[in-house]
Amino acid sequence: MKPSAELQLSIHRRALPLKHPFTISRSSITTQPTVIVELSDGTHSGFGEATTNDYYGMTGQRIVDAVESVRRELESVTQLDPAQLWSQLSNRLPDDPFALCAIDQAAYDLWGKQLDAPVHQLWKLDIDHLPVSNFTIGIDTVENMIKKLQEVPDWPVYKIKLGTADDLNIITELRQHTTATFRVDANCGWAVDETIANALRFRELGVEFIEQPLPADDIDGSMHVYQQSVLPIMADESCITESDVQACKNRFHGVNIKLVKCGGLTPARRMIQQARLLNLKVMVGCMTESTVGISAIAQLLPLLDYVDMDGAELLAEDIATGARVEQGRCKYSQLPGSGVELLPAK
Repeated sequence: MKPSAELQLSIHRRALPLKHPFTISRSSITTQPTVIVELSDGTHSGFGEATTNDYYGMTGQRIVDAVESVRRELESVTQLDPAQLWSQLSNRLPDDPFALCAIDQAAYDLWGKQLDAPVHQLWKLDIDHLPVSNFTIGIDTVENMIKKLQEVPDWPVYKIKLGTADDLNIITELRQHTTATFRVDANCGWAVDETIANALRFRELGVEFIEQPLPADDIDGSMHVYQQSVLPIMADESCITESDVQACKNRFHGVNIKLVKCGGLTPARRMIQQARLLNLKVMVGCMTESTVGISAIAQLLPLLDYVDMDGAELLAEDIATGARVEQGRCKYSQLPGSGVELLPAK
């Protein structure tokens, strides 16, 4: 492996303004704070991202403090091996997966740039046949949700955020405006009987699967829904880290892996492998994040059944260049690594 100088760590705190207020069953935002980790060897810089998240108690300051706590270890690295670095730092940051994710993404981006090849190529993955991404429509009035869909009319799949008293009407009305596939995500907002009944109606309306309908701690309920639902059920809040994958067997038909929640690309690859062994479908999802995080997800695409990597498309202004998603299809950067370049702060 190519040697490098000792690494230099920089931390950038940015605010990501959204095109529209983004609402799910438990919260609404208009601006998404994010933390960007930059690792440099003096010649190349790698970038990784972790957005803040109130649900998981991950504030910007907590993420920054966690990264700062391992500055000495990072800046003593002279031979970069991202997986080995993750193993070393995970012992130091057992309760801070968001910070670990940003470091891990930056390490892979830098590693690829040092070796002058995309990360997915270094992993020997074939990018000829990739899943398409959905575009997410946040909760709003039916009229505004229709307008949001019509702003991006050519996507093959839309994820519709639900968890309201008007969910069936929302899907019924949206179906009048597109023939695209729908996925629905209740973000823990439904009950058992409601989920089973909704699945029956939604199947008729072209819904592909339902994501996390029940609260994550409703174990018995998820088993009942798994047995009775006519649509596949995907775990999200119920599948956070590697230890959760096994528990999703016979409760979900698949898992949605989020890089910030599990700690980055390194554990995500292991979670994908474990899910395959359990015959679970595999999805990787994004937060409302910039092209930094989306470009990391792009490296995993050949390993996935489904992907939700539209986060940067929801922004009024991006902070980086890299992999892009156009009408659901990934366009890789021409740069090595994850292909990320951070734009100057305004």
